Amino acid sequence: MAEQIKAVALISGGLDSMLAAKVVMQQGVYVEGINFYTGFCVEGHTHAIRAKDRAKPKRNNALWVAEQLGIKLHIIDVIDEYKDVLLNPKHGYGKHLNPCLDCKIFMVKKTLAWGFMEERGFDFIVTGEVIGQRPKSQRKETMPVIARESGADDRLLRPLCAKNLPPTLPEREGWVQREALFDFHGRNRKPQIELAQSFGFTDWAQPAGGCCFLTDEHYAQKLSDLWRTRGSRDYELDDIMLLKVGRHIRPAPHFKLIVGREEGENQYLEGYRKQFVALRPLSHKGPLCLIDGTPSAADIELAARVLARYSQGRSADHVTIVAEEPNGVARDLEVVPLPPMEIPTAWHV
Repeated sequence: MAEQIKAVALISGGLDSMLAAKVVMQQGVYVEGINFYTGFCVEGHTHAIRAKDRAKPKRNNALWVAEQLGIKLHIIDVIDEYKDVLLNPKHGYGKHLNPCLDCKIFMVKKTLAWGFMEERGFDFIVTGEVIGQRPKSQRKETMPVIARESGADDRLLRPLCAKNLPPTLPEREGWVQREALFDFHGRNRKPQIELAQSFGFTDWAQPAGGCCFLTDEHYAQKLSDLWRTRGSRDYELDDIMLLKVGRHIRPAPHFKLIVGREEGENQYLEGYRKQFVALRPLSHKGPLCLIDGTPSAADIELAARVLARYSQGRSADHVTIVAEEPNGVARDLEVVPLPPMEIPTAWHV
């Protein structure tokens, strides 16, 4: 009896990767999934914090997809290794700070390095790429670049757009039938949705602009601001997590305020109170504010006035703000709320 063909599928948690894996599974191929955690994933962060996202599923979409498919999923932490991809992309950035082409090459190469092919006996790699769907990485001319520079070569199969590309090893060897693959192209999602419904799927993730914060204009601006003001293009996990939360206000290059916009964000920021100077209104209800940087006493007082503006005491003559140092030393400040016109638009990162 012939040994079953095995494939490893890159599972982002989106519809395309779910469908790509399912198409291959329908042909009798054994599939396991792999998901790489870079720290910039959208899911599982703001969806779980902000009230406006309360209706969205609080789930890890990659795990959820694996459950729908009934496959084993390997989640790999690549936060440290991914730094070089983001900071030094050979093929440059997309519209914002998204190194999409280098990112895809990295993930396919990492799949090979993880030993799936030689050590674990898998025959090929599956991705959910669709020609024309992403302007930076999913173009017909970039598909061979990914295959070549990752080292996967023709062991890389894109089931959703395979008919628009030369036959790969799995097709030539008869491990999958090319006739049962697809020729999707462009940004129209209707073909994928129809295919999902034909498989009986009734739910899937709906990413806007992808599932990565680096494709988001506002997030990219905050990350650029972080690098510029620190004088170093580097970051830690806490840095990139905090960029996803709160209102970021920079009155001067050497310090920045992170002000919670709602209760969920205030609770999240509580976890960082021992790492920053933390401000909170005492006389009125209001948000938590963290000061990132090296603020002077005058800077802290200015921050307190900004915070008072975002509290329920914004129209009061004075607001009492408690300022607590990371070592626990605290003092009360009586401040006049800063008028809106004195918070320049340029301060908002």
